[in-house]
Amino acid sequence: MRTRDVNKENSIREKAIEMIVKEGLDGFSMQKLAKAAAVSPATLYIYYKDRDDLITQIATEISNRLMESSLKGMHPKMSFADGMALQWKNRMEFFFKHPLDIEFIEQIRYTPTYDSIKKSIRQNFGDVLGKFVHNAINRGELTPLPFEVYWAIAFAPLYQLIKFHNQGETPASQHFTISDEIVDQTLQLVLKALRP
Repeated sequence: MRTRDVNKENSIREKAIEMIVKEGLDGFSMQKLAKAAAVSPATLYIYYKDRDDLITQIATEISNRLMESSLKGMHPKMSFADGMALQWKNRMEFFFKHPLDIEFIEQIRYTPTYDSIKKSIRQNFGDVLGKFVHNAINRGELTPLPFEVYWAIAFAPLYQLIKFHNQGETPASQHFTISDEIVDQTLQLVLKALRP
């Protein structure tokens, strides 16, 4: 049995992310990846069982890093405003530092592959986020809402600002760059919308 080479594995992973972001999932195959990564197809199977295993492993790793980064410095007893500000800051840093990783996750977010990843995220990070939200509700800092409503109000505005920034424009402006002032203004409106 051949041994794992960490550098080679990282190179394969990076090439897979790049290919999936550029070409999508439909045209992605282990054969194409082997050729693009300049390795034999057999080498890929040292690291991954098959195409689905490769995609799942990469997506799980990225999702876990995103959540770890998002919760860096978080404590369930933080005030809701401070915890949200920290999560927004952490998420923005990750999105700007790892744009290909984020685009990769977007490619698979609505596929059956992502279901197991959501379970992993819930198991690994649901406790911290759940306690943070419940503490904020108990202190009267947050309106009790269905999770989906809370998440849409709490984070969709940030993600849309990042999207506008990455595109460099909005429907109203041909030149858009995210700024601390815009982020803070948006966050304050989000906090206001979520308060009882």
